[in-house]
Amino acid sequence: MNAPREIDPAESALSYFSSELRRLRNGAGLSQKELAEQVFFAVSLIGMCETAIRVPSLEFVERCDQVLNGDGVLTRLWPLVNREAYPKNFRAFVDLEAAATEIHSYDPHIVDGLVQTEDYARAVLSRWHEGNDLDEKVAARIRRQDLLEGDKPPFLALMLDEVALRHPVGGPEVMRRQLARLIAISHRARVLVQVLPVNASIKADLGAHLTILSFAEGSPVALVECYGRSQLLGTAEDVTRCRVSYDRGAADALSPEASRDMIASLLEDPSPWTTT
Repeated sequence: MNAPREIDPAESALSYFSSELRRLRNGAGLSQKELAEQVFFAVSLIGMCETAIRVPSLEFVERCDQVLNGDGVLTRLWPLVNREAYPKNFRAFVDLEAAATEIHSYDPHIVDGLVQTEDYARAVLSRWHEGNDLDEKVAARIRRQDLLEGDKPPFLALMLDEVALRHPVGGPEVMRRQLARLIAISHRARVLVQVLPVNASIKADLGAHLTILSFAEGSPVALVECYGRSQLLGTAEDVTRCRVSYDRGAADALSPEASRDMIASLLEDPSPWTTT
């Protein structure tokens, strides 16, 4: 058997986690195969996690902590490790998003990641990622949605372009499940879903994916994404300009009730998506 790849624990949170996992496993006198059998995960996953190749899931981390008597050390490290599943230029936004009290989002092409189903997210992300990397990116995107399930979720205002609802991401069945998810979440007390019709004149002002985060303390920030690039804006002038564009779009959008009816009508249509 080849010697395990040497890693520097100080290199990253994932590298430190990997070294701790290997230390605890060796201390328990278990081989990678024996640990895999006890936590019910593949031995290849143990190897990738011990060499900082793969970002582990929370379920995997909790099982390893239990089997290795880690006293919760691996579980406590997991939030830091989890951040590394996101692109470096997106991690600051994820932290801000988790602290936000209000989130206003508009996307001209796809459904926002905070309300994507897993198979819809996989279809979107598969354009840029493959294999194990794709699995990690999908899991990371779905984990972002945990902030909507807490005791005090942020107020979420989603403005969906009608084009996004009619764009056949992943095929008809994936779209049907995604639209059903949108209808369900639109009934939540702290969620507002509006559809911006295809003929809305405001689209020229919006143009790109826009997210505005507001906080209980501190100034709001805005994230603008276009052509695969994102920019986090924090000046009062920039954020105000973004908010004015968003509010003008919301004024042109359908009411929440009419938006829900439009989404439902697509679900009832036997063939709203003719291509895949």
